[in-house]
Amino acid sequence: MGAQWKARHKEVAANAKGKIFGKLAKEIMVAAKGGADPSLNSRLRLVVEQAKKASMPKDTLDRAIKKGAGLLDGGAQLERLVYEGFAPHRVPVIVECLSDNVNRTKSSMNVLFRKGQLGAEGSVSWDFSYVGMIEATPNSQESDAEIAAIEAGAQDFEPSEEGASLFITDVTDLDAVCKALPNHGFTVVSAQLGYRPKNPVTISNDAEREEVEAFLEAIDADDDVQNVYVGLAG
Repeated sequence: MGAQWKARHKEVAANAKGKIFGKLAKEIMVAAKGGADPSLNSRLRLVVEQAKKASMPKDTLDRAIKKGAGLLDGGAQLERLVYEGFAPHRVPVIVECLSDNVNRTKSSMNVLFRKGQLGAEGSVSWDFSYVGMIEATPNSQESDAEIAAIEAGAQDFEPSEEGASLFITDVTDLDAVCKALPNHGFTVVSAQLGYRPKNPVTISNDAEREEVEAFLEAIDADDDVQNVYVGLAG
């Protein structure tokens, strides 16, 4: 959900699948620091459910949990880093990374942002809201997203891809809304905390938009990058 700018319906290649598993494994390792039991660790439970829906192999998932919880030698030493700045044409961007080498990640971001502008902390985050985001699909034609949002305690909702809905929650309500939505006719596909732009920039020039998308693709391809949030309309 973070990289809303990506083209839809692309064929998922084997290396792309591996990249998805790699990102999920990192999220699992970080979440597992709060405990290896998903039933007692809501953050871990959400990521594990997302990994299962992505068809992550069970042994890969279990190993990530154990590594993050310190149950294996060489436990995870990952640090979450957030970079703020602008893509070309002053499009605001927030990049979330998980890294075992801060200097390497910082160096990569400095290089990748040369075609844009790397800003200081707070330079663009003021123009984003940090919220819970839940993508869920209706179980039947009678499932009403507006009613479900109200009953489950979401702040708002909007149509998402292929008939799904995106439910917006307060940060502290993400887990509770995830648990409530199935009782109101919706199946949760993914859930995460992330940034939503308050004032997305509109770019109508095709060449300029391609320039922005190329910049974002390069950022997202970096191995340390977990999520890319961009204030780009459409």
